[in-house]
Amino acid sequence: MMMLYSTQRRTAPLPVTAFLRALLFAVPALLAACSTSPDKAVTETATEPEGVAMESMVEGTPEVVDIEPVRPNIELTGDILYKILLAEFAGQRGRLDVSLETYLELARSTRDHKVVERATRIAVYARDNKVAREAAELWIELDPLNSDPHQVLAVMALREGRVEAALEHFQSILEYSHGELDQKLWMIANLLSREKDQKLIMTVMERLIESHRDEPEALYAFAHVAARLGEVKRATELLERTLELAPDNDSAVMSYISMLQRQDRLKEAVAWLEQAIRQRNGEDDFNMRLAYARLLTDVRRYDDARRQFEILAVQAPNNTDVLYALGLLYLQANRLDDAERSFKRLAKHSDNDDDAHYYLGRIQEERDNHKKAGIHYQAVHGGDNYFDAQVRMSLILSRQGKIEEARRHLGSISTESKQQQTMLVQAEAELLIEEERYEDAMEVYTRALEKQGFNSELLYSRAMLAEKMDRLELLEDDLRRILEREPENAQALNALGYTLADRTDRYQEAYDLIKKALELSPGDYYILDSMGWVLYRQGKLDEAVDYLRRALEIRRDPEIAAHLGEVLWVKGDKEGAREVWDTALQETPEDSKLLDVIQRFNP
Repeated sequence: MMMLYSTQRRTAPLPVTAFLRALLFAVPALLAACSTSPDKAVTETATEPEGVAMESMVEGTPEVVDIEPVRPNIELTGDILYKILLAEFAGQRGRLDVSLETYLELARSTRDHKVVERATRIAVYARDNKVAREAAELWIELDPLNSDPHQVLAVMALREGRVEAALEHFQSILEYSHGELDQKLWMIANLLSREKDQKLIMTVMERLIESHRDEPEALYAFAHVAARLGEVKRATELLERTLELAPDNDSAVMSYISMLQRQDRLKEAVAWLEQAIRQRNGEDDFNMRLAYARLLTDVRRYDDARRQFEILAVQAPNNTDVLYALGLLYLQANRLDDAERSFKRLAKHSDNDDDAHYYLGRIQEERDNHKKAGIHYQAVHGGDNYFDAQVRMSLILSRQGKIEEARRHLGSISTESKQQQTMLVQAEAELLIEEERYEDAMEVYTRALEKQGFNSELLYSRAMLAEKMDRLELLEDDLRRILEREPENAQALNALGYTLADRTDRYQEAYDLIKKALELSPGDYYILDSMGWVLYRQGKLDEAVDYLRRALEIRRDPEIAAHLGEVLWVKGDKEGAREVWDTALQETPEDSKLLDVIQRFNP
């Protein structure tokens, strides 16, 4: 026999809650039915608890209210009471076979829909399809407006591949059971979305929806199922049709935008929301504009996003999500005063003000007000930014000349991952490097590597320090150790290639390394700069200029400008070189590498 859930019969006892609920409704219900007069039996309906929920079938679905049928007027005999107690105690002791056999016998003899319901639920729990089918069919006969037995039989039919039978039960739920259509549709949608045979589920939903294609609730429910099954394109089509019929359905709006995002159709989603908001003539839903503002951020239209969040801030001045996003956008635009006002309001109105204090600390750092920055970082007690706040606290101590206190603070920070441990090592070394205590920084890296073993990030950092100390042999050893384990590490390939081009005459070897790095990361401006530099070293000036210009277009970096100016000068284009250098000086007037090359070529 094909089992409803598995081929292995379950022998665990009924849950205690099931047992207690059963005793609460089974015995009193029958007592009530047997002790009432015939007139009362006709006019009253039972109000007892309904027992255990249908396991994994109706959990989480919207409630569909059914009117219970009249309970039968049954004489409570000693035999009936004995069988009820026998069934319940047997179930509690793990003898589901006895419990189920007894309840099925009671169901047949009493034809009380409560007893039949109990038998059905125990059969589902016991994975006994045969009994579950018989009990559910009897339950439908006695309580035809109840959707639960139809759900049981529909799922059984689906898992047996009997689509027509499943459809009959679903149609019965839609047409005859009590409740609103959208509630019943969502109940079916949730039920179907838990099944494994996606093709079968989509077929069933397509058939169910045939007679409801002009009803937005039905289309929206189907879209929900399609989305749950990963049928994103079909879900999108259904939502588009839903919105044609019900353009003011905000839930469908948000679902449609979500589907476009899942397909990386962000610009299309932005355009659609723009039009939807215009059509509402300023009476747009807050959540719709919030989604629009977030999408603008995703597509990096930061100025437009900021304006939308400013509108939202007027509508909801204390909304923490809006204040947080607005603060970040002001920071992105370097509007520190506006950002500060947003984060101060966030700290005032948010139960969790850790993020607000973190960014207020960042703002004070930008203003070189280390004392105030430290106060805010100390106010960060948790959250995603806690670790970074503690590291920044150490940097502030260092900038105040308290280098040893800063190192002790770093040592006191607890870590939750190897990545955080690595960051603490790098932070301590950087503090020492800023003080030009290179040997101490080298000792920090070496000690950590001896303790941790291979760590590509620490090896890379130590290699860069070795370059500062003119220890090129150590630099090459560390970078080659990385490449032995990670041959496609573009950062290590580039660093080694650039160093060989800049500090040695091993130009062909350098070129090969940089070429491979560029193949792995063709849009990296640092690697483009390295390629330009090695070509310059090889005397290929025109090619070098091309790569250096491409790098400078991506990132206006002073070192790239220094390189490009030098190559142009050597080519004889001194005016072009001066123009590149002067432009870079306006943005970074104190960059040492830029000033050095200008001094060498244009004193």
